[in-house]
Amino acid sequence: MSEQGGRSAGHEDAWWGQLYDGATDDTGSAPAPDSLDDRFDSAADTVNEAVGGPADAKPSAGDSSGTPPPAPRPVPGGGTPPGRPPGTQQPGGRTPRLPEGPPPAWPPPGRTTSATGFPPPPLPPVPPGPVPTPTDAPADPRAPRPVQPVEPPPSPRGHVGSRPPTYDAEPTTLPAADPHELDDLVPDTVLDGARYGACTLRAASVRGDSARYRGELRRDALLTARFGSGDRALVLVAVATGVRGTPGAHRAAAEACRWIGKAVGLSHARLAEDIRAGRRGDLKSGLHRLTDRTLGRLRAGAAEQGLEPETYAATLRCLLLPADPECRTRVFFGVGDGGLFRLRDGAWQDIEPKAAEARGGAVLGFGSPPSETPEGDRLTMDLGIPTPPSPYEPAPEPPREPFRFRTSVARRGDTLLLCGPGLADPLRGEDELGAHLATRWSRPEPPGLAAFLADIQVRVKGYADDRTAAAVWEA
Repeated sequence: MSEQGGRSAGHEDAWWGQLYDGATDDTGSAPAPDSLDDRFDSAADTVNEAVGGPADAKPSAGDSSGTPPPAPRPVPGGGTPPGRPPGTQQPGGRTPRLPEGPPPAWPPPGRTTSATGFPPPPLPPVPPGPVPTPTDAPADPRAPRPVQPVEPPPSPRGHVGSRPPTYDAEPTTLPAADPHELDDLVPDTVLDGARYGACTLRAASVRGDSARYRGELRRDALLTARFGSGDRALVLVAVATGVRGTPGAHRAAAEACRWIGKAVGLSHARLAEDIRAGRRGDLKSGLHRLTDRTLGRLRAGAAEQGLEPETYAATLRCLLLPADPECRTRVFFGVGDGGLFRLRDGAWQDIEPKAAEARGGAVLGFGSPPSETPEGDRLTMDLGIPTPPSPYEPAPEPPREPFRFRTSVARRGDTLLLCGPGLADPLRGEDELGAHLATRWSRPEPPGLAAFLADIQVRVKGYADDRTAAAVWEA
C-alpha cells in the first residue's frame, strides 16, 4: 500500500489482495457452539445443577412421559429471555431447566437497595399493644410538651339576685328620630378595646333596660382616644352621663367627652411627662383646670340655648394610661358620681377618692366674741328670715361638684374598673354581682370584647340605668 498520489508497488500490495480475494472461502463458524443462545443454555444448566441437582435427573421436553417443561424463570427486570419462547428446544438438543421452589430473595443478602435499584421489602407488622403516651417517650427538650387542659371560665349570667329584673334583656323600642337631626341619634351599644404597654383595655357603653323599654336615647357617652405614638403615647378614657329627664342629656354628655378629649390631646406631651416623672401636684392642678374649662363650656352652651345650667350638664370621669410599659401609674380625675374599683387578689377594692366639701358658714376665729354667755344665753337669735340679695352683687352660682383626683400604681394581675353610676350603684348594692365579675375577671387572660360586653350587662333588679365601664388588665 502506497501513499496518496504515489505509484503502487506490486510486492507491497500482495498481502492486501490475498485478504480481499473473492476466491478465498470464509472461515465459517467455530466447531464449538459460542452464540448468545448457547451461552444462555450453559448458564441455565449450571444454575439447575447447583439448585435442583444434575440436569439429567428430571425429564426434558423429549422424554416419553409427556410432562411439559416448566416455564422459564423471569429474569430481573421482567419478561422472558429474548429471542426464544418458553419451553423451546435449543440447538444442541438441550432445553433450559429452571430451578424449582420459591425464587431466591431479591436483592440478595448483604446488598442495599441503593446498589440494586429495587425498593426495600415491606416492614414486618407491628404487634398489637398499648399506644405509648407522651409521658412514656424519652424526654426531648425539643419535643412539644403535653398541654394540660385549661378550665373554661364560668359562663356569663343573665342576672344576679333573688328575682329577675322587670324589663326585657334585649332592646324593645327604638328612639324617635327627626329626619332633619339624624346626627343626633345615639347607638344602643358602643364597644371598644386596645392593648398598650403592659395593660389591656376593654370599654363599653350600653343603653339601660328602662331606656330600651321606653324608647329613650342613651344618656351615657364613652370616648377612647390615643394621643402621640410609641412609648410617649397617652391613652384617654372618658365617661360622661347626662342629667336624667332632660331632652338634651345625651348631647351634653357627648360634648363633655369631646371637649375634655380635645383639651387632653393638646396637652398630652406635658401630661405624659408629668405622669412618668411622678409630678402629682402638677397633674392635679392641670387636670382640674382642664375639667373646669370643659364644664364651663357646657354652662355657656346652656345659656345659648336658654336652658338652666343644671339641666344641660353632665358628670365626667376620666382615666389616663401611659403607653410606656415601664410606667405603671394610672391617673383618675373627674367630677360627679360613679365608681373607681380595683380587683386585686380576687377581691374588689373601692378606691373612689373622697371629695372634700366645705359646708356651713364662716368659722369663728381668734379674737371674736363668744357665741353665748357663761350662763348659756345666746347673744344672737336666728329668726329664719332670708336676707334679700343685694342689687349690687351678682346672684350666687349653684354649688359645683367637687373635683376628684387619684393616682395609683398598678401591680401585675390587677384590674382597674372605671364606671358610671349605672354600674357603680349595683356593684355597691349587690354583692353577688361583684363576686360574679371577680370570678370572671380573675383569670390570666383578659376577656374578649364580646365577653366583656356580656359581663357588664349582667342585670340586677332595681338597677335599670345606662351602663358604661372601662376596665384595664395589667400584664
